[in-house]
Amino acid sequence: MKDLESVVIRFSGDSGDGMQLTGTQFSNTSALMGNDIATFPDYPSEIRAPSGTIAGVSGFQVNFGAIDVSTPGDDPDVLVAMNPAALKANLSAVRKGGTIIVNLDAFNEAGLKKANYEKNPLETGELDGYQVIQAKVTEQTLRALESLDMDAKAKGRCKNFYTLGITYFLFNRELEPTIKWIEQKFGKNPVTAKANVLALKAGFTFAENSEIQVSTYTVAPAKIKPGLYRQVSGNEATAYGFVQAAQTAGLELFLGSYPITPATDILHELSKLKNFNVKTFQAEDEIAGICSSIGAAFGGALAITTTSGPGLALKGEALGLAMIYELPLVVVDVQRGGPSTGLPTKTEQSDLMQAMYGRHGECPLIVVAAKTPGDCFHMAYEASRLALEHMTPVILLTDGYIANGAEPWRIPDLAKNYSKIRSHRVSGVAPVPFLPYKRDAQLVRPWAIPGMIGYEHRIGGLEKWVDTGNVSHDPKNHEVMVKIRAEKVANVANNIPLQELEGNKTGDLLVVSWGGTYGATHAAVTKAQESGKKVSLMHLSYLNPMPKNVAELMKGFKRILVPELNMGQLKSMLQAQFQCQPIGYNKVQGLPFKITELVEVINRTLES
Repeated sequence: MKDLESVVIRFSGDSGDGMQLTGTQFSNTSALMGNDIATFPDYPSEIRAPSGTIAGVSGFQVNFGAIDVSTPGDDPDVLVAMNPAALKANLSAVRKGGTIIVNLDAFNEAGLKKANYEKNPLETGELDGYQVIQAKVTEQTLRALESLDMDAKAKGRCKNFYTLGITYFLFNRELEPTIKWIEQKFGKNPVTAKANVLALKAGFTFAENSEIQVSTYTVAPAKIKPGLYRQVSGNEATAYGFVQAAQTAGLELFLGSYPITPATDILHELSKLKNFNVKTFQAEDEIAGICSSIGAAFGGALAITTTSGPGLALKGEALGLAMIYELPLVVVDVQRGGPSTGLPTKTEQSDLMQAMYGRHGECPLIVVAAKTPGDCFHMAYEASRLALEHMTPVILLTDGYIANGAEPWRIPDLAKNYSKIRSHRVSGVAPVPFLPYKRDAQLVRPWAIPGMIGYEHRIGGLEKWVDTGNVSHDPKNHEVMVKIRAEKVANVANNIPLQELEGNKTGDLLVVSWGGTYGATHAAVTKAQESGKKVSLMHLSYLNPMPKNVAELMKGFKRILVPELNMGQLKSMLQAQFQCQPIGYNKVQGLPFKITELVEVINRTLES
């Protein structure tokens, strides 16, 4: 038995093989055993790709450790391959010397042909250098369940729990949490529950009694900050952050949304929370989704709409309408690979420029971004706070990587840290005359709700006259209003935290990142600092406006490196605003950064 600091496991198989469920159960059990974890589900882009083909491979990667875990890991130490296609799609990523668990039953002539193998890789020497565990997973699952009154197809669906049992033995995981989950999940179908439990135990027993030389490992609990934790995905945390914001502000929460990958789970999660005064509306399209939310904002609710890149494009005109109305609205864009349908299940930082400039006319908006699954809670709250306190739409950028990924989230002290949102809803007797676009010191207008006597006012997409909000076609008034709305957004810099650095305030290289690249950039910069290099990290959560001290911080470094999962959108923004000559490192493969590749880029930039 060997002690390890951290391990990366990738479960991979057909879309119907239950790899997401298997990975989630391994992650939950590891979290309950005290490990720090980070996960990365990887879905096929095709909805119904032919079974057994590479296009239909679905995966789930988990990194669990006794140390701080900030990413799902670079190269898997263990690959579970349920069929030849899963092996072919993932073998190049597996660490040399790693362990590969294969379902031998799937490596038949038909399975090999579907995966475009001319010869069986288990027999060609292609897997030399790996520890290979060959198990007749399907056959042995059926044998373990032969006494149950189920058809063969239903029994075969339990084979994912058989492989889960193998991994539980290899890494000394406890069976009880998963058994308890199975019994709760399938409580209304005791035969199915019993089948999955038997399959789990059978896999564990196979590994325990196998004649194959198998190394087993222990991963100690991580030393993490004391507190109450739960495992949370980015989309779940986003939903909870909005609920907290609405509760804090004393408002109803309304979501008008059209389902789109990878944002749909926010709609799913909020639909479960009606007891928190949440209303969800599944619209017929993206435009209806945002327009219903604009109506809800006019009616006095904290209004949100969720989408991905293609949907954000469709919402552009309505976003301009919300902006000229000057109503609080939050648009969540869970970014994915594009353009068009592009890579709908893969991650990318593709929409920063669209969030900044993707509307006609002079239409500046607040733009913020979350950095981890747990941080989605905080940034959803922040997006709501800024929308309500400044009476303008806010775009919250997340991405498929952190939206679908999960981590242990330390539940914050809500009363201490999330209790101060003041909206601009009017109350009491209306002033005479009521001026709906009369502004306070921060240029924010009042929020009058329909039906309030004395607060009646016009609203629409045409330009407004200063103070009264009446329709105006006056050229000079239009310029005044354009400048006021831009200055109002710029004033948000006074209502966000100053930017902080990880590392010294001066040095040879400043790495600037944003969004879901944080885990990899944080880990890579930490490694560089540990090796004595003068490198610091500036991770931006507030993108428009940026914190007031960003320019000053950048002046303390000889070079600035901007890694992005796009072709250099933040790099272009930094150059345009600060003329800081940033160096870009870009990747658009639908995959997150690896820590090793960023370490290499940092070293290369320092040496050049």
